[in-house]
Amino acid sequence: MKILFIGARLFDDVDFYLKEKNIESVLTESNPKASNLNLADKYFIVPRGMEEPIEIAKKENVDGIISLIGIDDPLMDVAIAKEYVESKLKIPFIASNTYTVSISSDKIKTKEFFIDNDIDTSRFKVLNSFDFDQSINELKTSQNFVENNCNLENNKLNLPLVLKQRSGQGGRDICVAKNMEDVNEYFSNFDEVLCEEFIEGSEISIEVLCFKNEYIPLVPVYKGETSLDGTHPLNKTRCAPANIVDLDNNYVKKIAYKIAEKLKAEGTIDIDFIFSKNDKKLYALEINTRPSGTRYLTAASTGINPLNKLVDMVSGDFSFINKQIKNYFALEIPIGSFNGKKSDEYPKKFTENSWVVHGPSNYERLTISGESKEKTMNLAKELLGENFHDYNLNIL
Repeated sequence: MKILFIGARLFDDVDFYLKEKNIESVLTESNPKASNLNLADKYFIVPRGMEEPIEIAKKENVDGIISLIGIDDPLMDVAIAKEYVESKLKIPFIASNTYTVSISSDKIKTKEFFIDNDIDTSRFKVLNSFDFDQSINELKTSQNFVENNCNLENNKLNLPLVLKQRSGQGGRDICVAKNMEDVNEYFSNFDEVLCEEFIEGSEISIEVLCFKNEYIPLVPVYKGETSLDGTHPLNKTRCAPANIVDLDNNYVKKIAYKIAEKLKAEGTIDIDFIFSKNDKKLYALEINTRPSGTRYLTAASTGINPLNKLVDMVSGDFSFINKQIKNYFALEIPIGSFNGKKSDEYPKKFTENSWVVHGPSNYERLTISGESKEKTMNLAKELLGENFHDYNLNIL
């Protein structure tokens, strides 16, 4: 079998699996200096866009195509290409479809999608440039604001507020506004703002594998507590499965399944939630229709590597995953630079009671998988040595 992969940055996550399955790989990438190019059996440097990858797929007579693009901006182009390739060329193409991307890539449409499908989400209002001045003046003069509250469309929202743009990832263009000065500064830079209530609670993500109307939520990942300084979850220690008081992980999976089904998702998606400390409710926030930043934790906790399962999908070998899911305990620790032992043969493959180091130089993360929490913690002590107590792992 021969598979075309689009995007080189994540290719090392699937390389070992392709070798195990004896699958031939063709890789396209727009950056000639990208990592992982030489891992593929054959690679092509192409212009940005989908025209050249489609031509290469035809010339190489591939049996399937998988998008490994990990950023949002090209996802609609990929989705359009997917629908063309599958309908005209009859080549399986594992990626999100246009309907799914049209919702997930727009944070405002995502909020509306949640409301339309009776899924709890944080309260919000969209402000445009024509009513910014009026809205800000109302906030400044409102008695509610004096009491540390503001009214948005008769929907009481307390400061602090989370201010966002329609698009963006990795914390880009997000501000936790603690006062009116923060609000004014943010509004001065944008013509449209999504204002959300700030929810104090636990951040959670879950990946869902989606193939031919089958939806399999994997494991809720705990990403830390919300903070007023807007610390991104990548800079926090994370674990899976989540173990949060009053939150049933099966309920998280149930809501994730509903979202994936209503979204008609394909491939892999990642859903972000917050479990409120105050009202003990689970609020859906965002949907990402690309390889997830929690994929290592998911693999370490369940034994299911989400990107490897994309290979199974395109191969027509996607089945019985629920019977394969393990119940391991996994930790992911931001360590900067790891000086300990790394696996030379398959550096991205989890085995029983093992670890993987990933991420760019000086921003590395250590993900540890253990059959039990005790075994995972013992591995962490062994790998981190005298630095173990610096990470406050006992709170997880």
